[in-house]
Amino acid sequence: MAPLTLLFLFPMMGPALGWRPVEDWESGNVTTSGGALECVCSVFLPDSIFPADRVQHMQQVTTDLRLEVEIQMNKLVHYGGKLDVFLAELTELTVRVAMLQSSADNYVKLDFEMLRIELREFEALVSQLRVSLHSSSPLFDSLFTEIRNMTLIVNQLETFDKSNLDVIRIEFAKLQRKLEECQKEEEIFKPDVGHCNHTGIMSFSKPTVIQVNAHLNPGYQYGGWGKDSKPVRGFEAMYWYGAYSRPNVYEFYLYSSYDKLIQRSSFTHHGLPQGYEGTGNNYVVHGNTIYYQAANPFRMSKLNLTSSVYSHRQMSKASERFTYTYSPNQYLDFSADEKGLWVMYATEEGKGKIVIAKIDEKSFGIEDEWNTNSYKPRVGNAFMVCGVMYATRPKDLNTEEIYYSYDTKTKEEKYMSIPLQKFQEKIVNLHYNPTDQRLYMYNNGYYVSYNVRFNKDASRTQSILETIMICCKDLSRGVAGATLSPGTRHCRDVCSC
Repeated sequence: MAPLTLLFLFPMMGPALGWRPVEDWESGNVTTSGGALECVCSVFLPDSIFPADRVQHMQQVTTDLRLEVEIQMNKLVHYGGKLDVFLAELTELTVRVAMLQSSADNYVKLDFEMLRIELREFEALVSQLRVSLHSSSPLFDSLFTEIRNMTLIVNQLETFDKSNLDVIRIEFAKLQRKLEECQKEEEIFKPDVGHCNHTGIMSFSKPTVIQVNAHLNPGYQYGGWGKDSKPVRGFEAMYWYGAYSRPNVYEFYLYSSYDKLIQRSSFTHHGLPQGYEGTGNNYVVHGNTIYYQAANPFRMSKLNLTSSVYSHRQMSKASERFTYTYSPNQYLDFSADEKGLWVMYATEEGKGKIVIAKIDEKSFGIEDEWNTNSYKPRVGNAFMVCGVMYATRPKDLNTEEIYYSYDTKTKEEKYMSIPLQKFQEKIVNLHYNPTDQRLYMYNNGYYVSYNVRFNKDASRTQSILETIMICCKDLSRGVAGATLSPGTRHCRDVCSC
């Protein structure tokens, strides 16, 4: 029993003694009694009481902390997964933004550079206009001031985003209109739209350089621009444009107004489907219909912009060997004037000389033809005005010359020398528009236009002479009451001279 009792007592003492240092334990005595049959041990324990409640509290706190750590670890794992997804998305967005920023920066840089070029062109045009007129006025000074202010605005806005381009384009369009008004006022240009009461072209105004093409690319050297020469109701202000880096025709852009053309916005795009593509730079818009030269096979083609219907007409006489000086593949040259729609071409039979043909718009056939003595390969371009064909030829790098005309009414041809100042050397599309009596030129990728001055004084003199001749004939036949127009002398007085 003694050994078992001793072993039992020591485990009971262990926990209690464990809460105090060994040196604080009190000593104990061991005594024996009852001979050798019984052993009694006496141990003196510390006076302090064991803190069981504190142990229990610590165990609960430890359990709570373990649970909280597990919860936070689970959250961390969950957030780590989300973070990986977000990092992947952020990487993709960073790449996309870099690409967009790169393209946007290039676009903005190009747009603002073109605006600066156009403003310099404006300043040069105003200077030329002031020098040519040998005058100065508050209007010129105002234009110079606005151009300088616009240049400052362009330089400032270049540091901002692309949306500011819309603002500058609107201001640019206003400035363009002021320049045109200035030119019109100084040149006293008053077109007599719809009438041919003149004896032909007398001269042209200085070129009005509108701007580079809508693609903002001078490399688009082949193309044309202008207005509908016979606009339908509701589209009187429409402008058209088409240009390419090669002498091909496969798309056109239509703008609802002049301002939209300048701002390159709110356009309608017409792409020619496969098999209907064209070539050359000969197209015009007449009666809301685009007339152009189809490529394969070679023929006249037209696209009705209202119905989107294509029509074609073979030109068996037209040769594919003779084209203009500046324009590859321009075998058929469409033109429109006060008398209607025309097409000019050369034939093998005529050895490359230009033939004028009047087009029947309803049947898309040929009404009549006239042979001229103008050799097409030496011609820069040609156009029709009041039934008269005018042909140009290069004079120097900055000047084209109207050197030849053919009147389809009288079959009379004339040689002349009327200078036409160019902005660039090559012209690929030159046509007259009867709705405003202006000449439209596509000049090495730039929109250029001219006011046309007609010889009206000679026309009035010719008209009076014709009236006198008729009046005298009437007198010789004994027609009573034969008189000249109101305000003139009687025929008898004139014819008796």
